[in-house]
Amino acid sequence: MKITFLGTGTSQGVPVIACECAICTSSDKRNNRLRSSVMIEHLGKVIVIDSGPDFRYQMLRENVKQLDAILITHEHKDHIAGLDDVRAFNFKHDREIDVYAEERVQNALKNEFSYIFSGSNYPGLPRVILHHIKEKRMNIQGIDILPIRVMHYKLPVYGFRIGDFTYITDAKTISEEEKEKIKGTKILVLNALRREDHISHFTLAEAIALAQEIGAEQTYLTHISHQLGLHADVQAELPDGVFLAYDSLSLTLGSW
Repeated sequence: MKITFLGTGTSQGVPVIACECAICTSSDKRNNRLRSSVMIEHLGKVIVIDSGPDFRYQMLRENVKQLDAILITHEHKDHIAGLDDVRAFNFKHDREIDVYAEERVQNALKNEFSYIFSGSNYPGLPRVILHHIKEKRMNIQGIDILPIRVMHYKLPVYGFRIGDFTYITDAKTISEEEKEKIKGTKILVLNALRREDHISHFTLAEAIALAQEIGAEQTYLTHISHQLGLHADVQAELPDGVFLAYDSLSLTLGSW
């Protein structure tokens, strides 16, 4: 299973428009962060988690030629705004793209992209098939996926465990019951927005504490803002087994 970080930034991305801080003006490409998304390639299938506003460029940058499904964590714009660009894959594959989201998120998609779901069959419209995510194990394109419920302040969000890989973004709290679903994972991805407390995201310290509680072999931090600091500086202070993810980073996980 190959895992590629398509984006590792928070909702504004990094650099932030008009910002002149040291992070936003850094020449280190690891400090340039598109909106958070990840791609999983396994068993000949390609699944992307979240299609944010940078989806088109992410697909071009990684030279993606195949897309079998999209999983949506929640309905915030930085996680859904690029859905229109599945049109390219509709054309290439000559079929609809399967999109998985819970009912509340599906309703948001239908509102945000009303033209997709209008039934007009206008030539060139994106073609998607919506599938419900519920709090139970799913089989998507032959791949076993376990949804994990986390809380983004008061908004329920889904993370996903795929074999020994777990991806969680936009979380502030996770119940003990849901943590049990994560334990035993080998590669864990967690959001770590900044150092200062935030109402709806893990801080760096909170993410590290959860990583140590879960005990994954490797933990990668994502959904990072320019307030966290320079990549090299932050990485130097992280404990063993915890790493800052960066855009285009690829990991390979053995068979499971």
